[in-house]
Amino acid sequence: MAEHDELPYIVVERRISIAAFLWGAAIGAGLALLFAPRSGKETRAEIADGVRKLKQTAEEKMRELQGSVAETFEGVRRQVTDKLDSAREAFETGRQTARETRDELERRYRQSRAAVEAGLEAARRASTEGQKPDAQGGATEELGRS
Repeated sequence: MAEHDELPYIVVERRISIAAFLWGAAIGAGLALLFAPRSGKETRAEIADGVRKLKQTAEEKMRELQGSVAETFEGVRRQVTDKLDSAREAFETGRQTARETRDELERRYRQSRAAVEAGLEAARRASTEGQKPDAQGGATEELGRS
């Protein structure tokens, strides 16, 4: 057991990235084309064809991506616009309700104040005339006869 502890050892890490894989594939494809049993003219034509296909594929993918981004942007823009419209509508509804409530409270306040003033006036009249005021603000009987 002691003999194995002194032997050198090698650690192999197996983390392969996508970029390394793509580079390896590209290098392998290039070497395959160079060592293929074809003439230089045929090899160049095949390389040119491959590059042309790759360019077309890249352009198609770019157009798809642009369309997808445009659709997503338009969808988000519509959602934001709809939310803003809803918020504006809710704000205006709240503002209108607040105005109506304020107007109603002011009307009730004026009525209450008028009723209080009428009651005070009736009480003053009754006290000066010696009568007890009734609930309607008038005098019913003299204070001494109750």
